[in-house]
Amino acid sequence: MGRVINPDTNGKRRNQIMRSSAEILRLLTQKGTIDDESKDMLAALVYLFREIDEGVEESAAAWEKRDYWMKAEEFRQRWNWAGYMAGQITSVLVESKWDALPQIMVKLLPRFADIKITKVKTKNTEWLGSYTRLSEEKSPRDKPNN
Repeated sequence: MGRVINPDTNGKRRNQIMRSSAEILRLLTQKGTIDDESKDMLAALVYLFREIDEGVEESAAAWEKRDYWMKAEEFRQRWNWAGYMAGQITSVLVESKWDALPQIMVKLLPRFADIKITKVKTKNTEWLGSYTRLSEEKSPRDKPNN
């Protein structure tokens, strides 16, 4: 029996997410005001960054399984920004701290500087409703204690 190869790897998915995020960031920088679509786009970034964060641990675990502890830790360090920025953007959206958004964007844009976008492939349907979905999430302090 031969090896089973999964063509949909974490790295490939992470690259796709980075591309989509870069496109959304580009579109966000072209907007002059925070409207409903901007909120949806920011919420979509939260979900994309969360997905990156979840995949990082899975990839690092694969390195650790092969006893590449240093490589796994370097990998985690290289991608630790994703979970952090998801939290920062969530805070901006939930608490309507729009004055903090430019500072977050300045921190984010260098992460995507090497991604060249000649044509936007991400459709607006990919982020529609994201803000509503994010605002409906219960925070940990809203959950009842068991």
